Amino acid sequence: FMDTIMDTMTPSYPEIADNRERILKTAVNEEKAFLRTLESGTSLFEEAAASVKASGSTTLAGAQAFTLHDTYGFPIDLTLEMAAEAGLDVDQEGFNALMAEQRARAKADNKAKKHGHVDLSIYREFVDEHPTTFTGFDELESDAKVLGLVVDGELRTEAHEGESVEVIVDITPMYAESGGQLGDRGVITAGNSVLRVGDVQKIGKKLWVHKAVVEHGGVSVGDQVHASVDKQWRHAARQAHSATHLIHAALRQVLGPTAVQAGSMNKPGYLRFDFNYTDPLTPDQLREIETITNQAVDSDWDVNTIETTLDEAKAMGAMALFGENYGDNVRVVEIGGPFSMELCGGTHVKHSSQIGPVAVLGESSVGSGTRRIEAYSGLDSFQYLSRERALAAGLASSLKAPTEELPDRIAQLTDKLKQAEKEIAELNRRQLAALSGEFFAAAYDVNGFKVITMTLPGQVSGSELRTVGTDLKNRLSDQAGVVVLVANDGNKVPFLAAATPKAIERGVKAGQLVGLVGQYCEGRGGGKPDMAQGSGTNIDGASEAFAAVADELKKL
Repeated sequence: FMDTIMDTMTPSYPEIADNRERILKTAVNEEKAFLRTLESGTSLFEEAAASVKASGSTTLAGAQAFTLHDTYGFPIDLTLEMAAEAGLDVDQEGFNALMAEQRARAKADNKAKKHGHVDLSIYREFVDEHPTTFTGFDELESDAKVLGLVVDGELRTEAHEGESVEVIVDITPMYAESGGQLGDRGVITAGNSVLRVGDVQKIGKKLWVHKAVVEHGGVSVGDQVHASVDKQWRHAARQAHSATHLIHAALRQVLGPTAVQAGSMNKPGYLRFDFNYTDPLTPDQLREIETITNQAVDSDWDVNTIETTLDEAKAMGAMALFGENYGDNVRVVEIGGPFSMELCGGTHVKHSSQIGPVAVLGESSVGSGTRRIEAYSGLDSFQYLSRERALAAGLASSLKAPTEELPDRIAQLTDKLKQAEKEIAELNRRQLAALSGEFFAAAYDVNGFKVITMTLPGQVSGSELRTVGTDLKNRLSDQAGVVVLVANDGNKVPFLAAATPKAIERGVKAGQLVGLVGQYCEGRGGGKPDMAQGSGTNIDGASEAFAAVADELKKL
């Protein structure tokens, strides 16, 4: 099926042929992931449906359907179909309302990230009539004229000391955030006036907006000003951006041509690079990527930029990102000839050696078929490696072992710790088993029910509590038995309620009892009629909870 689709689409999208193996592998992994989602979601739906039926309702709440969709990835269409098979309705209005709220939040958050809640139409005239001239590839300082000022989302003719303002000038050396590289920092001055620029954003791909604070004096539209880039910021930013290109090239050497960029972010001293790949990287692969990258740094290659047409850039072998929109004229950044050649509009070092050391921190998954590698560059890399060396030296001193023997020594200590934990767990199990007998002997009668209510001593986890509760329920299996237990695991207060079949026949529901306990122990829980658990924060409420359970049983 996938072969047929790719054969059909390749004439329109030639990139498919180059990525055929990766696309097929990603599709297979997506199918496997969806089957896992389907399996876990089905189990969760069945629990939710059973809870709805147990409560006497016939409608699955919109919030439950939304949780299945939003948290567990279970499609709403499947929820509707399975609910119908189970004889239940779904509150679709409630579900749709929650989905609408989520979309609105996401849209608002995305808009607020860079431009707050400003009406972007106020920039339209500047985008159309006064596009910014960027001089930052050739210089770090430029004379300019103030064309516009925006304060609190409104156009202003002047800004005063202490105000936050967005400054629009005709010429700027400051790089605006794009291509994964953060915007420059710097200052804009005019006489005694100083505006500290903390970020530069691009609007409409043509307009540079300088986000600044007026530290001294003021500024007015029409003023002649001087814009200067923070040289240290730019230096470290260039190091990180050039290191990103080297890591991309190293990744392709180690993982093959299917490891294609899927996004990046670099700022002074730090970079993260997302790439299309399905499997986690091994420690050996990470070390090899780091080694190749630093070998490229040590080679002291020239970093060349070439202005050319898109077709000529592709003919040169420059990498272009699939799905990215490029103009007819592009900028190619070349490092080490064939080693790295990419289309890029960012700022870079002049020689690869200026990047300084590159320290790979690790890699992780950021979505299906997409991995992320993170690294430090330049001085930040040196400081990171220095901290790691100090940490290793401290461990070596504490363990009285040479640094090279630390992995084996730590592995030995870890094995001993695991063994000790097993022994402690077994000891706790035996102690709880002994207590179980004592608890059973302390059972008392309430309205014909055999009831056990106890607060367990010491620290007891929720799983250990369940073991004790199951044992006591089994001991009472031939009677109308009810078990309610509360414990303290050191951080929370787990509690449990259990009921035997004969108790359930008389109307006892463990889920209702555990909800009652939660009212006094300041928590909540749920479960099935025979066994339910919860967690709270107030163990002092246990005695009142036990009394409330007894009162509830007297009503049956």
